[in-house]
Amino acid sequence: MGETPQRPEPGAEAAIDARWRQARALGRMSALAGIVFAALFVLAMVLVQRAPTLRDPDPVYEAFYRGGGDALATLGLTVVPFAGIALLWHLSATRAMFQAVPRPFSPVQAWLQMAAGLLFLCMMLVGSAAVGAVSLLVVFQVTPLPAPDVARALAAVGYGLMFVFGGRMAGMYMITTIGMAGAAGLLPRWLAVIGYLAAAFLLVSTTYHPVVLLVFPAWVVIVSVVLLLRAGRPTAPERMRPTRPSR
Repeated sequence: MGETPQRPEPGAEAAIDARWRQARALGRMSALAGIVFAALFVLAMVLVQRAPTLRDPDPVYEAFYRGGGDALATLGLTVVPFAGIALLWHLSATRAMFQAVPRPFSPVQAWLQMAAGLLFLCMMLVGSAAVGAVSLLVVFQVTPLPAPDVARALAAVGYGLMFVFGGRMAGMYMITTIGMAGAAGLLPRWLAVIGYLAAAFLLVSTTYHPVVLLVFPAWVVIVSVVLLLRAGRPTAPERMRPTRPSR
């Protein structure tokens, strides 16, 4: 005997379609916020890098701060909070999108995803504040300025928060997001594999090169573009599921 198609109830099918439409709208919001975050984050990091680095000698620090600092470096510090606001929109919209998708997700995975994103946000804000602390003293014309050792120590705290702690939180956020998006059919398999590799790199990386900080925003941009194209569209929308043939 042939298989008898089983049609879903009209009301249930309409409810599922409505949830996918809601997920599509939230996915677009998440994607746009993610692109804005990535752009502002990269801009802020490029500007902040104009300040002396940990390897610069004391005379470089003294000349930089006694000369009034760098207006662009201070501007980069003020851009960071706006990147954080965009990241908050991205995190919230992404979580709401997964909740709208008519597929079950592990609550542990969902909370890990949100917590990792918020922890990265905290590391980004506090780390940037530590790196730019002496620059703010220059802006407010505080005298005397701290010794170069103090400025270097504050910069070391900021680097540690971003590279050691922030990088790990970013990797954790990527892993949980990829797992949930893959289960919802929102990410192609090749992108999930690349994302897992990038996340693993952030988790085990011991380098302090600024390029490492670009891994996370680059991944956010790529995923955001994919979400703009695929959010809310199931990979295999089965309208009719065959039942087992009767015997």
